[in-house]
Amino acid sequence: MISLTLSAVLPQFRPPPCKGEEVCRQASAGQLAVLYISLLLGALGSGGIRPCIVAFGADQFHESDPKQNTKTWSYFNWYYFVMGVAMLVAVTVLVYIQDNIGWGIGLGIPTIAMFFSIAAFIVGYPLYRNLNPDGSPYTRLVQVIVAAFHKRNVPYLSNPSLLYQNDELDASISLEGKLLHTEQMKFLDKAAIVTEEDDNKISNLWRLNTVHRVEELKTIIRMGPIGASGIFLITAVAQQHTFFLQQAKTMDRHLTKTFQIPAGSMFVFNILTMLITTAFYDRVFIKVARRFTGLDRGISLLQRMGIGFVISTLATLVAGFVEMMRKKAASAHGLLDHPHAIIPISVFWLLPQYSLNGMAEAFMSIGHLEFFYDQAPESMRSTAMALFWASISAGNYVSTLLVTLVHKFSARPNGSNWLPDNNLNKGKLEYFYWLITILQIFNLIYYLICAKLYTYKPIEFQDKGDSSSKGNQIELSSTV
Repeated sequence: MISLTLSAVLPQFRPPPCKGEEVCRQASAGQLAVLYISLLLGALGSGGIRPCIVAFGADQFHESDPKQNTKTWSYFNWYYFVMGVAMLVAVTVLVYIQDNIGWGIGLGIPTIAMFFSIAAFIVGYPLYRNLNPDGSPYTRLVQVIVAAFHKRNVPYLSNPSLLYQNDELDASISLEGKLLHTEQMKFLDKAAIVTEEDDNKISNLWRLNTVHRVEELKTIIRMGPIGASGIFLITAVAQQHTFFLQQAKTMDRHLTKTFQIPAGSMFVFNILTMLITTAFYDRVFIKVARRFTGLDRGISLLQRMGIGFVISTLATLVAGFVEMMRKKAASAHGLLDHPHAIIPISVFWLLPQYSLNGMAEAFMSIGHLEFFYDQAPESMRSTAMALFWASISAGNYVSTLLVTLVHKFSARPNGSNWLPDNNLNKGKLEYFYWLITILQIFNLIYYLICAKLYTYKPIEFQDKGDSSSKGNQIELSSTV
């Protein structure tokens, strides 16, 4: 952020401003290098902060402790809410400052805010609950695969209790509870079969692994199909920053005779809906649903995600009909051949699709985020958070790929296609929205099948609330 701010403030780091009708001077190679390096550093920083800050915040809660009242599911709701507020400030206040005062101040404010946030984190660090790292989780996963491959010819054990257990070895990676044996993917159980070649006293993890470590790999594999289902939702949401924006530019955006909403600011309605839905979900919906389901969280993670999928599918369906209305208004006023003309139809017809996407995000994205944290092995939660953000990146790439394929396969001999670059009025954007709707319906069916077959991770944990308790308790998951 510092280098990005300096590139906006110092004249030597940016090309001079354009004057009148003269051709603007292009940025030099050095100036572009400063800009690209700044953006690269920002991306690298985000890649490190985003996965870790979510897991680190949730790690401050220990739900098996009866003295703790706050639940992790409430934390995820309010984490996403605060992140939404930050986005709202960024696309309103900061954009206004950048456009009307200057880019230097507009970039300087978040730079200073970042400095204070780092200072606050350092000062408060001793107060946090910190979990010490214990080796690479990727190494443990590979060790299980290698050990299972080495013992591929060893017969299965009829009694799972004979599989290798070592509480001392797993102590540092099972602070909240030990994963119990499950019947799925039994071929991986061979990694925990003790043979004559194995030394129980000095375990070679490339040949013999504990049940807990085998179940870590099984858990990650089970999470994969559910996690991947969120990619198409991001593909649908990505249209807000592209085609929704193009639609808004052609519509009447006036609030009064003298003031009109910038097309890019329509995204504010998505954020506002997401914030309202998240607050309503946490404060009202959970309490009502709890009366019917008996679940402390109101509904399960998978049910919450499923609701989000349904709402997202409805959003793209509605978007197609709104596009038909927009083009009908353009045709009625003879504006089909005028791509830059403002069509006399209110931009607020786009509110349903923006709002539905905001609602879908409040259900699906938060549920998706919580699913990755809740179901991941406790030593791999930051890794799971990284997978959540990776699925968002994948969704945006799929959106780009889908647009490219539509351009290619909808092209006609006269050069037209569903998504023309120069005149949206001549395209078939509604077909593209409905194509995404169909893909989301298939994705919803896929998700329902995966959710039906999904097995929550079983955990055995020691109840900290009763010091006289001598036994362990078993739950499918601490927050399901």
